[in-house]
Amino acid sequence: MVMQNSTLKRRTQGIGAYTTAEAIDWSVTGAGLRATGLAWDYRKARPYSGYENYEFEIPTGTHGDCYDRCLVRIEEMRQSVRIITQCLDNMPEGPYKAYHPLTTPPPKARTLHDIETLIQHFLNVSWGPVIPVGEACVAIEATKGLNAYYLTSDGGTMSYRTRIRTPSFAHLQMIPMMCRGMMVADLIAILASIDFVMSDVDR
Repeated sequence: MVMQNSTLKRRTQGIGAYTTAEAIDWSVTGAGLRATGLAWDYRKARPYSGYENYEFEIPTGTHGDCYDRCLVRIEEMRQSVRIITQCLDNMPEGPYKAYHPLTTPPPKARTLHDIETLIQHFLNVSWGPVIPVGEACVAIEATKGLNAYYLTSDGGTMSYRTRIRTPSFAHLQMIPMMCRGMMVADLIAILASIDFVMSDVDR
């Protein structure tokens, strides 16, 4: 009902538009990139966490404007419900929590009856697990776009270097280009369609 509202259409169609080439040049990911017509989703391109086992579509737009970014996000919610339904239908029986001592605190009942378990819990919470020496980089398709996590370990219980790349800064820096020739009032729709988080920008 909202997306068919004539006022919403007038305020968002053709506003804050950019092409696929411009999106790639500015490192736009997620719904902002797919709204330009490029069907690219990290969960399809490089599946992780079992996404290769689920059937879902990649929603795309055609104009890369505020309206299409909103349409893509709405369809992404429908596809997310589709994935969740498949998870529920295919979930195996058994415990839902991993019991690996380096990653998961022990059950509360065991910490009250077993001193060794209580010590393990204390060390894991206060120090954390020992991270093998080396580097690792992992990316995921998050709600606002691509999140990338880069860690360097020197063999301690904390990473020597941590770098998190979120999409908010890349999307926010496009505002001058997206607003060129627009009215000040159009900035509201543009900002809403970017869907950024200021704490992400500060990273």
